[in-house]
Amino acid sequence: MKAIEVRDLVKVYGRIRAVDGISFDVRPGEFFGLLGPNGAGKSTTLNILAGLTRPSSGLAKVMGYDVVSEYRISRRNLGVVPQEISTDRFLPVWRLLKTQSGFFGIEGNEDWIEEILVRLHLWEHRDKKGYELSGGMKRRLLVAKALVHKPPVVILDEPTAGVDVELRRDFWSFIHDLHREGTTILLTTHYLEEAETRCERIGILGGGRLLALESTKALLRKHTDRKVLLRFVRPLDGVPQALQGFAPRLLDDGCALGLVCHGVEDRERLWRAVMEAGLEIRDIEVVRPDLEDVFLELTRNGRSGKVGGEKPEAAGVRRERR
Repeated sequence: MKAIEVRDLVKVYGRIRAVDGISFDVRPGEFFGLLGPNGAGKSTTLNILAGLTRPSSGLAKVMGYDVVSEYRISRRNLGVVPQEISTDRFLPVWRLLKTQSGFFGIEGNEDWIEEILVRLHLWEHRDKKGYELSGGMKRRLLVAKALVHKPPVVILDEPTAGVDVELRRDFWSFIHDLHREGTTILLTTHYLEEAETRCERIGILGGGRLLALESTKALLRKHTDRKVLLRFVRPLDGVPQALQGFAPRLLDDGCALGLVCHGVEDRERLWRAVMEAGLEIRDIEVVRPDLEDVFLELTRNGRSGKVGGEKPEAAGVRRERR
């Protein structure tokens, strides 16, 4: 069984195809990232999965249950932490979570509610009403509401937008605990470093279409541009002719030279050119592309990446030195 299954999903608003035939799966227990610029179709896709929007065509399932024809049990298997802070202003935190439990027909779950509140550092605020909570506490409460019915799949929609460093650290610590316990996580975020370091696989949307779907490491490895910084024993008067084809930029009054190379063969050609130029090099730094580089390349060009089925792996190292 797939935790999330999306097949040929389409959503049309008038003449606008907000989602244009996308397909992807999320495996049970996976940490999956769904990324894209504003207007790419992420929110529409999440709203379809959550049962808030009906698809124009195609299929969407959560834990094997169709989000349209089996919406009750599909929704029971899903917890959503929304981007916008929206909660009842006048109900106390404890009562709000009991009410949320009742929406799913759950009673007698006081121990679980207490555990959630303790782990999210909300226990001491359990009797406060919504309007008495700070912005950070309200965002923690959204997480508690999403988890109160113990869903096997959780959607995090921009969960750390506008939160402080301490809350972000505590939030991710709790989410990683959930993931280790087997919860499937689908994350959307504009903080690409969060996706790069946490997601096993990533799908990138653009214009309602799926531009890439691969393991994080494979996605980074596939885009092989390197930025190279050479530092010299003595300043250069100018760029050697052999290095003109690598987008050279003299830096630090000629004491450093920035270069760009594309792919393995280009890197080999660069090192040969450096040796032929006879430069006295003090230090070399090679910067690998990160997820932001890949994201911008795909979404700016609007071209499709190869949709792969490689085994998910952890994100690769961002920097290497020679």
